[in-house]
Amino acid sequence: MRTDKGDRGHGPVTITEVAYRPALSAPIGMDVVDFAELRARGRRRGIDLSSPQRPAFHHLLHVHPGSRPLDHTVDFTRHVVPPGGWLWVRPGQVHQYAAGPEGPWQVADGVIVIWRPGFVPEDPPEATAPVRPTGAQARLVDLAREHLLAEYEDVGALPLEAHNKVLRALLSVLLLRLAHAAPTTAPAVEKGGPFDRFRAAVERDFARTHRVADYAAALGYSTRTLTRAALAATGSTAKAYLDARIVLEAKRLLVHTDLGAADVARRLGFGDPGDFGKFFRRHDGRTPLQFRAAARGTA
Repeated sequence: MRTDKGDRGHGPVTITEVAYRPALSAPIGMDVVDFAELRARGRRRGIDLSSPQRPAFHHLLHVHPGSRPLDHTVDFTRHVVPPGGWLWVRPGQVHQYAAGPEGPWQVADGVIVIWRPGFVPEDPPEATAPVRPTGAQARLVDLAREHLLAEYEDVGALPLEAHNKVLRALLSVLLLRLAHAAPTTAPAVEKGGPFDRFRAAVERDFARTHRVADYAAALGYSTRTLTRAALAATGSTAKAYLDARIVLEAKRLLVHTDLGAADVARRLGFGDPGDFGKFFRRHDGRTPLQFRAAARGTA
């Protein structure tokens, strides 16, 4: 885990890049830690958990029934996870626990399931907001959670390979249950289809090229095919999807680091900082530095 960050006013602001480091007793690829233990780990390692973090692995946060709600910010969206609720944070997203010695993070009670990408065979549709199952769904989600945690704790009852297979299956069941507890109107994205491949390519190369035609050529599609696929999956064109990803990364860097606008421009593949300024203003209505000041409350 990198901890080369500083607090505003006491050094450079950076996003902490968090690598996957399970406990020594954890199965390979997955770990479970309760909130109290995570707070203790943070104190032992001198890590401010309320600072911005970009983990390279999945976080599935669950607030226990009877707990206080948990405030949690993911990519500039503030969520309140209610008692009995769940929130899924994906790898690469910048998230922050609520700050303050008596803040929600310090008093909330729950567990976090973490796993490295690829641990489960296939991710179900993502929920971008907290999920609080009700009725029969709540009972089944709770059974899935209890079974997963019981198998996780039962280290040594099975050979490690079999233990991991069981945990993969049980985690998949829990994720699918949660996906169906939060019905969405978003259409399903075909695995390996044009938009799925385009989305993966954008995530990999958005700082290298900003032209949909380059992605189309690399993937073997026409730009029209990618645009149709993006419209069907997101309601936006392929160009709008690509631009939104660039804007999101720009905002992450502007708010969570002290990089100058020109440095952010270079990080995102803009040869001319002026072009980046025009691009950002076209999408946000403000200059990069005006956005930073407003987001940090220093305007």
